[in-house]
Amino acid sequence: MDTLDEDFTTPDERPDAAAGTGEAGDVGGVVAAFGRQLKLLRQRAGLEREGLGKLVGYSPSSIASFEQGRRIPTPAAIDKADEVLGAGGLLVALKEEVAKAQYPAFFRDMAVLEAKASHLCEYATLVVPGLLQSRDYAHAVFQQQRPLLSEEVIEQRLCARMARQEIYERFPAPLMSFILEEPVLRRPIGGRSVMRTQLEQILILAGNRNVDVQVMPLDREDHAALGGPFTTVETARGERFAYAEVQTSSHLYSEPSKTQDFAARYGILRSQALTPRESLAFVETLLGEA
Repeated sequence: MDTLDEDFTTPDERPDAAAGTGEAGDVGGVVAAFGRQLKLLRQRAGLEREGLGKLVGYSPSSIASFEQGRRIPTPAAIDKADEVLGAGGLLVALKEEVAKAQYPAFFRDMAVLEAKASHLCEYATLVVPGLLQSRDYAHAVFQQQRPLLSEEVIEQRLCARMARQEIYERFPAPLMSFILEEPVLRRPIGGRSVMRTQLEQILILAGNRNVDVQVMPLDREDHAALGGPFTTVETARGERFAYAEVQTSSHLYSEPSKTQDFAARYGILRSQALTPRESLAFVETLLGEA
């Protein structure tokens, strides 16, 4: 199979560039279209936003955000709205496209693979991986992005990132491994309090039997992944992929020779890092210092 690439070279081309819509194309189109349909169906059913909110478990302000395309509903919320409004599958038909639209364009293919992964390995060099992030830490990360993101885009991205963590509720549970560079754990993004909560989050998630977290300490003389962060994914069908992202560019590899190289690199890196048990002790030490 060929390499799948999506590159963005200027800030104006970034999917986050359209303030207030999140993405100039898909979020402004698919999500807005969904919102219009939701509003029409609600009005046809003779419901105010408060009434629909009670039926689907959301506040009137959330319903307004859905209808105005400022917030992306969860798949469960779409299913429930379709049912209570008697939409006959009209809203459900848009569910997959709405779910994809919540992610930046360069991450969408990876988000689909991540959701159905049977094995996932991620090496992080700058920030805590999204699947391990606390809500406050993730919010702080989005606030740090330049050019600045609008508050609406930040909220969309935040909801999407938290939704990705539903992977922990899947059964059978995917096997997941994370290797974090030591500076990732020492950089107090969002402040000391936020970082303390983030360290606690890592310890909690690492307590799952299907999750290993390892730390690559600064004093290591050998390092197999100086080329930067990456993720490897294997599906239940045995398909293997590798994903690498830097600045505004991403690459999703499916060619066997490439995916094998990434897998080998990750395997060597695991042997060079602290063991999972040593790594958790390291995180606990940092937590005591926070």
